[in-house]
Amino acid sequence: MAYPLTERASANQPLTSVVGALLIGLRTLGILLSLLICLPMHYLWRLLRLPSPWPRFFLQLVATNCGAVIKTKGNRLKHDVFYVSNHISWFDIPVVAGVTGCTFVAQDGIASWPIIGWLCRINKTIFVSRTDRMQVGDQIDIIREAIEEKYPITVFPEGTTTDGHSLLPFKPSLFQAMAPPPKPTMIQPVLLDYGDVSKDIAWVGDESAVDNAKRLFGRWGIIPTTLHFIEPFDPADFGDRKAICAEAERRIAKALSASLSGEPVV
Repeated sequence: MAYPLTERASANQPLTSVVGALLIGLRTLGILLSLLICLPMHYLWRLLRLPSPWPRFFLQLVATNCGAVIKTKGNRLKHDVFYVSNHISWFDIPVVAGVTGCTFVAQDGIASWPIIGWLCRINKTIFVSRTDRMQVGDQIDIIREAIEEKYPITVFPEGTTTDGHSLLPFKPSLFQAMAPPPKPTMIQPVLLDYGDVSKDIAWVGDESAVDNAKRLFGRWGIIPTTLHFIEPFDPADFGDRKAICAEAERRIAKALSASLSGEPVV
């Protein structure tokens, strides 16, 4: 006997819940197994004083394990680069780091998260305070020191996450590290695009990190992900931090508008 639409939806709900719980369990197990493989190798590389590729490899596995199918567009700079990206979810971190091997500038609250904070430290994350303006000068010094290393850095200047279909005003404070940079460094804007799946990825509102992770882990299907590496620019051409910030925001906003309209992102 055919169910009315509302009854069919109700009848299928337990099955959906079971499949979601199974996916959450399998993906959690996959991430733990990846960590058990990558972590000892990371410390072995550290013991041998070799540059460790294992944090990046682990983050690639996390993204793939959650269903991300990643493609890149544009010419990505690999050295002496400061990436500036829009921000949709915590999932941006394994996606972007898995592709670029970058480290991040992140809110200091993340440092205290169980496991996640520890993993961020392994990946050389630079923790900054969004509320204590007295620390801004010290934070800029830390970022400038990190720029002198060989690995790239990514910042999310919106300061929070969005639904992927809009941008919030960029905050210029962290761009002080690039006005001027401690060594010749280009700024490359990056548009992170999950397409129509953004609504399933976005971490907005009052949703907790755990609830967002459960929603993402329990999702069936792939996550088509595109990283658009936009034409880089020299911060020396734009003077102060506000002008540099405005130029990065302008380029990402233009790319987002093109993506939403189905036009080529340049």
